[in-house]
Amino acid sequence: MNAISESPNLGDLLKYEEDCLNYSREVATVAAGQNLLLGAVVARETLTGKLKALDPAATDGTEIPVGILLGNVDASLIDVGDALLLNRHAVVASNAVIWPVEISLAQKAAATASLAALGILIRQSA
Repeated sequence: MNAISESPNLGDLLKYEEDCLNYSREVATVAAGQNLLLGAVVARETLTGKLKALDPAATDGTEIPVGILLGNVDASLIDVGDALLLNRHAVVASNAVIWPVEISLAQKAAATASLAALGILIRQSA
């Protein structure tokens, strides 16, 4: 019998959020040139205010995490203005969070602390 695999879904990532008129979420614009997956840690470019993948080595604002995407966003060709961003008071599963490939342990710890300061807690889960 063949194994059935399923793409990650919101339930794999999001374990708790403040449930008062979508308090934990906001709609944001992802900058063109990005193809980001559910669970990607994102930052806001200072100049444009648009979301991009977290880049700990950057100096344009994208080195500071502002939240985690709650869905896949393909902005490969153009900006996508309806991305759902988890940006406060929530708990997410660590195994569903997507970090930049090149992130160091120290950078990851700093980013995790920045997210915790926003109220987004990353927890181990089954």
